[in-house]
Amino acid sequence: MVFPLQQFVIQLKHGWHNKVGRGNSPKTIRKSDRTFAIHHNNGEHIMAIRSILELERDTVRKVTKRLLPFLFICFFISILDRVNISFAALQMNADLGFSNTVFGIGAGIFFFGYFLLEVPGSAVMAKVGARKWICRIMVSWGILAIIMAFIQTSWQFYIIRFLLGVAEASFYPCMVHYLSGFYQTKYHARAIAAFMLAIPGANALGSPLSTFLIGIEGLGLAGWQWMFIIEALPAVILGGICYFYLTDSIEKAHWLDNEEKNWLIETLNIEQKVKQDVKHYMFMEALKDKTVLWLSVSYFFWMMGYYGINMFLPTISQAISATASISLQSLGWIIGLLYFISMIVMLLVGNHSDKTQERPWHVAGCLVISALGLMAATYVADINIWLAFIFLAVALCGAFGAFPPFWAIPPSFITGAAAGGAIALINSIGNLGGFFGPAIVGYLKELTGSFNTAIAFLGISMLASGIIIVLSARKKQKELA
Repeated sequence: MVFPLQQFVIQLKHGWHNKVGRGNSPKTIRKSDRTFAIHHNNGEHIMAIRSILELERDTVRKVTKRLLPFLFICFFISILDRVNISFAALQMNADLGFSNTVFGIGAGIFFFGYFLLEVPGSAVMAKVGARKWICRIMVSWGILAIIMAFIQTSWQFYIIRFLLGVAEASFYPCMVHYLSGFYQTKYHARAIAAFMLAIPGANALGSPLSTFLIGIEGLGLAGWQWMFIIEALPAVILGGICYFYLTDSIEKAHWLDNEEKNWLIETLNIEQKVKQDVKHYMFMEALKDKTVLWLSVSYFFWMMGYYGINMFLPTISQAISATASISLQSLGWIIGLLYFISMIVMLLVGNHSDKTQERPWHVAGCLVISALGLMAATYVADINIWLAFIFLAVALCGAFGAFPPFWAIPPSFITGAAAGGAIALINSIGNLGGFFGPAIVGYLKELTGSFNTAIAFLGISMLASGIIIVLSARKKQKELA
């Protein structure tokens, strides 16, 4: 892209922009991903541009160092508390007499509660601030996650899982919206990728941890009960820390100096104005936007496939490995390795998407790969279990790799509180798929006696999501071009 210098130097501090007059204005600055080339022999202008680059680098580094590690840990605990139910099933279902159908409904009903409070929660966050709202979310879900250890009936299972969804609703869109308030658009996918590494990370470390914890018994509690209690306590602790650690806006970020604050505010304001010049969205208008609605539908099919496999992965893996006599702890490490590989792929896809500034095809390509990996894993399981695990790794890499470029799409055309509302709507409708996916998998397993039909259904869901993404998001890109 070619930017006139006069447009760029308005970001310079104090009087630098006055040095660029009609008589000595250079022709253009060419902006690539990494370098600026200036066609002028005036050293002052070159120094000014270099100073801006240093200021951008230092500011982004500080924002990343301050926010991403802490938000990563918070999201890590969120995902751990959300999916540890899949490992609890290895003991809990037998102890409480739950069938696959009961477990599937209970695992999925979390997302129904999530759906109901997602958009309202995002609206509340916009008023009270991310710091207070994230604190409330983490403390309340941590307490409910501890209560999960003491359920005895299927209805108690359903009710607590539903309330967990209500408590955690809007947590993810709050995080994404919060990060978009501190990063330029060109860094969104990388920042989201680093933050969302918590999803495969929680599964990678949580898999061996959970299989270890369910082996603990004492004080009259079974292993799965200890797992719920121990893995829930960090949420309550981090929720309290969050209240004092996060800042609600750039202006209140005491960890940035004044020059960095001013540069970041001005830069984000310029980006916001460019987006609003195309179309200015109010909160409710964003919820009615056709692209937002189609992204919601696409995310629904994606999450139906993703959570269908995620919630049943330990059970499916146990069934696949039954003939190989793999211990429960070894199975945990194998599943953890699958998720660790997907962490690396997620980071690579996010970086490549930012480098090329392309989103839809990255998402669709990953989802197609995931669908093919899922279906292949099922049909080679009888031939070679290790080959089946390889295909499961491919499926997980595709499912996770799609996250960073997907969540970089909404902030690319919607700003402010409207962006938070749009992200919340997409996430809430999409996560309804998290209810239907596990429920359908459990039902099909009971009906057919195997996971083959269920996994074929999940693969088709992934394919449908990829097609919708390409058709809807690319149309929006052409409108903004």
